[in-house]
Amino acid sequence: MRSTKSSVLKQAALSWDVAGLVAGVDEAGRGPLAGPVVAAAVILDERHPIKGLADSKKLTALRRERLFDEIRAKALCCSIAEASVEEIDRLNILQATLLAMRRAVAGLRLKPNKVLVDGNRLPTLEVRAEAIVGGDALVPAISAASILAKVHRDRWCLTLDQQYPQYGFAQHKGYGTAAHLAALRAHGPCAQHRTSFRPVAELL
Repeated sequence: MRSTKSSVLKQAALSWDVAGLVAGVDEAGRGPLAGPVVAAAVILDERHPIKGLADSKKLTALRRERLFDEIRAKALCCSIAEASVEEIDRLNILQATLLAMRRAVAGLRLKPNKVLVDGNRLPTLEVRAEAIVGGDALVPAISAASILAKVHRDRWCLTLDQQYPQYGFAQHKGYGTAAHLAALRAHGPCAQHRTSFRPVAELL
């Protein structure tokens, strides 16, 4: 009996290491005037499917929150990373986004055999990668990554709102809404505004 149990455990361990793990990658926060850009990478577990995965922008905030917890619980592994406001202003938003994606993939506990990235640009990675336009609506792993990135950044904005309540970050999440632009004109930029973005730069 002891030998049989050992054999089963050994086979189970080997199954985790086989080639073919696929990670989905997406970002949140390219467009806002403030805060970091966030990227997430997710390797889903086919044995524990998650119902309702979709482009995070098409889900309600409550549904995203619930899926966030389910993804964290059921995925083989996942990773969330950021590129800071300083990095966005120094590198530009595209390069900062790719940097956040690289960090997210590097943070995965398991190394994927292939990475599928939403959009038409790829970060420089040590593994095979493919860009998929509209991937957040087509590939479940990318959908999961979009949800993790969006929820993480929205939560960050809620924290920022407590620090700078005059800007209304809890409502607009940093995007250039009329209310946000009015607050910028009234109070000037805060430390988390992206000075390389025109609406902020024009006020400096």
